[in-house]
Amino acid sequence: MTTLHDLCSAQGQSPWIDNLNRPSLRQGGLQKLVDSGIRGVTSNPTIFQKAMAGSDAYDEQFRRLIEQDSVEAAFWDMAIDDVTEACAILRPVHDQAGGADGFVSLEVAPNLANRTDPTIEAARHLHERIDLPNLMVKIPATEEGVPAIQKMISEGRNINVTLIFSLPRYEAVVEAYISGLEKLAAAGGDLASVHSVASFFVSRVDTEVDRRLEKAGADPALSGRAAVAQAKLAFALFERRFSGPRWEALAGQGAHPQRPLWASTSTKNKAYPDLLYVDNLIGPHTVNTMPDATVDAFLDHGTVARSVDVDVDGARRLLEDQLPDAGIDMVDVSKTLEQEGVSSFVKSWDELIQSLSDKANAVSGTGR
Repeated sequence: MTTLHDLCSAQGQSPWIDNLNRPSLRQGGLQKLVDSGIRGVTSNPTIFQKAMAGSDAYDEQFRRLIEQDSVEAAFWDMAIDDVTEACAILRPVHDQAGGADGFVSLEVAPNLANRTDPTIEAARHLHERIDLPNLMVKIPATEEGVPAIQKMISEGRNINVTLIFSLPRYEAVVEAYISGLEKLAAAGGDLASVHSVASFFVSRVDTEVDRRLEKAGADPALSGRAAVAQAKLAFALFERRFSGPRWEALAGQGAHPQRPLWASTSTKNKAYPDLLYVDNLIGPHTVNTMPDATVDAFLDHGTVARSVDVDVDGARRLLEDQLPDAGIDMVDVSKTLEQEGVSSFVKSWDELIQSLSDKANAVSGTGR
């Protein structure tokens, strides 16, 4: 037993790995992580960009694919193969959890983030191509993404809602999930087969808030606290929304709550503890998706103790009083972070397609 096993068995939190690459799939790395207690996998355009551009593990398949199709189509074929293999490795976890865990997430193309209908079509297409019960398709929580989330849930599809940076947007995501389930129920669908997570990007909040605090000459004691505080209030919101008559009516038909997921949990500021966004956000019905180094750190010296609802009143005072008094506009912070998050993934996507195009040119002399 490891601290990752204890995290799940003692505290009800699922540790996932925020990484997916073919060498890990083919050489036993992911299986080793699962054996150590990892219960899910997340991927994103940046992860695939690093995996495919930085490894020759995809080259043979890529050469075959570009003889028949475009570079972008080749990417999706390779990514889908990786996700399908990861789903197979995580399937025992999924089955042992009664379908509640063991998921692998694949994101729609990031250049669709501000387009509702194309996002719906892309998410549906990925679910149909990877017809596995432990697949989650990632949809960003942009204003245009929220209706796509509701639509996919109403069709009975598992969705990982990504790029959440604010409590108001999280509330909109929860409403999309619940109303989507209500539509599914009205159509006679199987609510028990639907699972979802709502992914807060945690560390980036501190990065932006700290930058603004320093610029304003504010009390340094306020630094490094906003991200955990906001996540604690998100968990409190989760507990409120997934209780009461409206939710109980759905739960009575087999519906599962949409779990909060803490993403971007590596510490960006080296002055902060390396497990700041893990040790302080432990609680039931939640997920923490960690990069490799953070997983290693938690296995080495993580603290397994419930913390996500400790001093919620202090978290509320920080966000509602202390930070505004210091000139920090959290609405503007979240807007900035969402724009930067989408732009970052689009940049990784463009770089990925460019690097694959360069490979295609080198192989065929023509490119596509």
